[in-house]
Amino acid sequence: MVVNGKLDNIKSGVIQELETLYELEIPQGQIITREAAEKMLELTGILGREVAVYINRKGTVVQVSVGDDATVELPDIKQRSAIRLSGIRCVHTHPSADTRLSAPDLSSLRSMRFDCMVAIGLKKNNKIYGSLAFLNGELTEDGGYVVSGTKELPLKELNNIDLVQLIVLVNNALGKNRLKDTEEQTEKAILAGVAFSSRRDDWRVEDSLAELRGLVETAGAEIVGEVIQNKDKPNNAYFLGKGKVEEIAMLAQNVEADLLVIDDEISPSQQRNLELSTGLRVVDRTALILDIFAQRARSSAGKLQVELAQLKYNLPRLGGQGLVMSRLGGGIGTRGPGETKLEMDRRRIHGRIHDLEEQLKKLKNQRKLHRNQRKQSRLASAALVGYTNAGKSTILNALSDSDVLAEDKLFATLDPTTRLVDLDEKLQILLTDTVGFIQKLPHTLVSAFQATLEETTEADLLVHVVDASDPNYELQIKAVIKVLDEIGAKEKPAIFVFNKADRLMEKGGTDFDAQRMLQGREGVVISAKKSEDLQKLREKLASFFNQGKVIIKLCIPYTEGNVITRLHEDGNVLKTDYDEKGTVLEVELPVTDAETYKQYEI
Repeated sequence: MVVNGKLDNIKSGVIQELETLYELEIPQGQIITREAAEKMLELTGILGREVAVYINRKGTVVQVSVGDDATVELPDIKQRSAIRLSGIRCVHTHPSADTRLSAPDLSSLRSMRFDCMVAIGLKKNNKIYGSLAFLNGELTEDGGYVVSGTKELPLKELNNIDLVQLIVLVNNALGKNRLKDTEEQTEKAILAGVAFSSRRDDWRVEDSLAELRGLVETAGAEIVGEVIQNKDKPNNAYFLGKGKVEEIAMLAQNVEADLLVIDDEISPSQQRNLELSTGLRVVDRTALILDIFAQRARSSAGKLQVELAQLKYNLPRLGGQGLVMSRLGGGIGTRGPGETKLEMDRRRIHGRIHDLEEQLKKLKNQRKLHRNQRKQSRLASAALVGYTNAGKSTILNALSDSDVLAEDKLFATLDPTTRLVDLDEKLQILLTDTVGFIQKLPHTLVSAFQATLEETTEADLLVHVVDASDPNYELQIKAVIKVLDEIGAKEKPAIFVFNKADRLMEKGGTDFDAQRMLQGREGVVISAKKSEDLQKLREKLASFFNQGKVIIKLCIPYTEGNVITRLHEDGNVLKTDYDEKGTVLEVELPVTDAETYKQYEI
């Protein structure tokens, strides 16, 4: 059996003595035997450090840990129902002989829901004393556990406590007071961000972590701590440095956290190692975004796409997910449509992925049919694209007088929504609201949402909405353009709409700041809340569709010579070639006329 904790500079003979603690058998209902207590205190005297044993209700020592004079490592204990104790008690030594339980001791008791927490020490008269604390089953106003305990007692008196009866009483009280199951409780999360000197990333780690904060809050967790680390490159085993992992483990005990969120994508092995070292469930940025998408998905198409992305993400993580594999009770990173993903084996997941991809192919064909029907109406189309929470849905609602869900939250829109918009008395267009983008958008999500994102690639114009009040708006623009490049829409005609100008002014911005954003860009600065600004946007869109020109390449069959005649009337033929299929033309056309010839485009 392995001894956990700080084993630096400990001789192998002493480690072997520590390993013998696993051989101890404690009678059921007894806190600790004298033999075990004496052995632990003897080793503490040699090491000058705390020694802890974790004992299950059968009296078996399930883990031995060595710490310093401040703390010991906590064991890997599977999550149990919030209305039950963990089934493990912790007995540890205090080298100072002062057995009063420390704040970290009590925090560990609460976070791990131990049956009890016991500290023992050897007094100057060579007598063993101890103190005991336990959860009494009552809850504080904010939902925390209330702790009760004993004063310092001789070991014999300590063992007079009926541990079995104590556990029964506490579990009964917890069952009455804890009305919500674990899945319904607010998770307490620690956020971790790393600035790597080896990476050329324009985002400051503080700004990226602030964005992660918004994602975690959107997912429904409470943030109880944040850590930042500067490193040359990721640690292969932990992603974070070993020292930072130890710091997080201690912080988690003090703030009673149960979740660690990493502001990057980490490997399955790094996830497992972090879980084992911190005692927390670990999710990375990708899993977090997927979880939010799972919560937001409303349509059957959205649910299919989210499930496909989650399956592709979880597939390489099926080799064993540490704490996550034992925690099927819910929480961030485990939600989503369909059956529980972590219960599937690889074969079934591959089969499910195939089924989903086939269903999405049908969805893709259906959407293509709908787009073709819209094209037959000869209406021009535009797609709202941009960073998440930039205000795309608000703009669609304002221009079309509709009621698409628009919330001040990340990823409020998942399913594309198309509305008819009047730009002036003679011009109508179809305007589509699309899913928002974000930095480090998971590639699995981009590929899974290909059917949805095609609404962007098929539009005549991209309306790139930007949050003008966000100091990182330039970085957000880069992130959006990167995703547009991934889906093949980077070169499409686009205008920029710098939204939330009112918030920019509230933050001390000026008209000069607003206009500076447009340097080198075609677009407008607006507040979607102001009717006069919306009119500016209508005029900008109308100007594009009335005067905008596009160059397209067409192949006209030799049997349809009349089409070539119309092309010369409607536009400017720049180049003419011939092949076995027909006449190949490069033509400059007004955007509104180009749609008429879409069927010939190559």
